Amino acid sequence: MEIKVRKAEFGEVAALRELYRQEANCQIVHDSILPRGMADPYLIRIGGRLAGYGGVWNTICPCRLMEFYALPHDRDHGAAMYRELLLASEATHAEAQTNIPTLLVPFEMFAKNVTEEATLFHDAATTQLTCPNGVFRKAKPEDAASMFVHQREPVGDWVIESQGKVVATGGFLCHYNPPYADVFMEVAEDARRQGFGSYLVQELKRVCCESGKKPAARCDRANVASRSTLERAGFAVCGAMLVGEVDLLPGE
Repeated sequence: MEIKVRKAEFGEVAALRELYRQEANCQIVHDSILPRGMADPYLIRIGGRLAGYGGVWNTICPCRLMEFYALPHDRDHGAAMYRELLLASEATHAEAQTNIPTLLVPFEMFAKNVTEEATLFHDAATTQLTCPNGVFRKAKPEDAASMFVHQREPVGDWVIESQGKVVATGGFLCHYNPPYADVFMEVAEDARRQGFGSYLVQELKRVCCESGKKPAARCDRANVASRSTLERAGFAVCGAMLVGEVDLLPGE
């Protein structure tokens, strides 16, 4: 069995990526990285015929394998294909979402010193939270003059106004595999622990759905406050983003 891996152009892997995205059936956190040129695509062939593809970061996280897909009829050779991809790309690290089995299984075989980079959430329930002394509305240009300093997230397109000032902002990003969008928000430091965050997330989920998108979210594993906020608004943990060092096994 001869496995060959070569660097490719994005157009050569685009059709295979559609199969990967459909089979994943969840938000793919780094879905936009390959088409934006932030990762290098690779084609994998077995005995001269197409068997799968992979992607390896070339910016932000250089030399980290971030995507791998084996066609169904070649899954029995998935581990060997993954290994050859690691060798050809000279990847030193790899990542995988625990809710994408086709990526997780080979990752677990060739990764060591694994850490959780982010906790992933899907929309699990509809909530009926009420706003604590405030109103949810679209952001206005005049809000910028008195906007609170954001420490983690960008200023969103939607805000909660309370007692004449903006106490929270948020929105949803759409550069993910359709129909998923990533919900984000931030609450002013002096307005936290009052229920604004969870109400904002609830309403962001609503407007996200109204725009034809399926809400998803993620946060750092150590960010207990954000996790609680997301869960109160009906999100539930669906997986994690794992990162590990490449281990090609003893003798190599």
